[in-house]
This record gives sequence, structure tokens and C-alpha cells, in this order.
Amino acid sequence: MKPIIGIVTRPVYSEENYNMYGVYEAIATAVKGAGGIPVGIVLNTDNEILNKIDGLIFQGGDDFTAYEKELIKTAYEKNIKTLGICLGMQLMGITFNGYLKDIANHKYKDRNYVHKIQIKKDSLLYDIFKKEKIMVNSRHKSALVDISLNVTAISEDNVIEAIESKDKDFFLGVQWHPESMIKYDANSIELFKYFVDRCRE
Repeated sequence: MKPIIGIVTRPVYSEENYNMYGVYEAIATAVKGAGGIPVGIVLNTDNEILNKIDGLIFQGGDDFTAYEKELIKTAYEKNIKTLGICLGMQLMGITFNGYLKDIANHKYKDRNYVHKIQIKKDSLLYDIFKKEKIMVNSRHKSALVDISLNVTAISEDNVIEAIESKDKDFFLGVQWHPESMIKYDANSIELFKYFVDRCRE
């Protein structure tokens, strides 16, 4: 069976300014392409929803809610396979004792590749890519500092680019946007494929 991947929605507004909940199309497409079934999780849904899914994705965005932070804690405690992207990764770090600082030169909206990252060999990320260095895009204005999770990749200017917990089956956050690189980057395809395959177990 195809694994069900819950994607935590973000507040958006319709053209007529009605409140809505949204999922980035690129993330849903990446999940489907990797063999999963993407399902949006509405904010403030009862955490029992985690009993109905096989994996969980926290999207990028501009701000997060207290509900998302509690959902990350619950997913961690239940060992739900979890992937955080950009703000999603930052939220994972904040939940585990980190904080954010403002940075420059990491926000480039329309560039396919922006900089290299260095990946630790003793990490889930290295198991996925089998590489110590890869090129990534970059669309963030803040960086994580002082987290209690394992830092497994950094940029050339020492910004945290990936975090994970070695105590869980799959609890990984990446600072870049792999969903935006699916059409031209083999590493991004492999990340979603690996994640969905693990959720199938």
C-alpha cells in the first residue's frame, strides 16, 4: 500500500480574503512522485490524526503556530517519521531548545542552486545521498542556533542546514527547499523517495 503522508497546512487567504488552509503544490507533487499519498492536516486538528498517517511533513513559510510545536513534540514521542522543510526544520530546532537569529545572503528566490552544504558522514542525510557535499537552493532569512538535536549539515558560512535525531526512525529537517528542485536535482528526488519508502515500512 502507498503510505499516507500528512502535510501540516499553513494559513492562507483567498482572493476575497477568506481564511483558508493550504499545502504547497510542490510538496504534494513530490510526495506523489515518490509513491506516497499526500493529505493536508488542518491546524488545530486533534493529535489523534497521527494514528492515521505513516509520515509527517512540516512545510516552509513565514510563521508557525503553537499547535505545530505541540504536534512536533507528539510526533517525536510517537516516533512518527517526520520531515521538516525550511521553517519546518527551524520549528523542529526551536522545539528542542534552539532559537533563531537573522542572517543575510541566504534568501534567493529564483536561483536553482545557491551554495554547497557539508554533510556529516555519520548521519541519516549521508545515508540518503551517499555524499559529503551537495548543492542546494536557499530561501530563508533566519538561522537556527544552539539546538539539542544533532546538526548533520552546515553551509560554507556555518549556517545549520540539516538536523536530525539519531534516536528516532526518521526525524530530519532540512533548511533548503528540495520540493522546488525535483525537476532538475537527483538528490531532491532521492530525499523524498527515501522518506516515503521509510514511511511504507
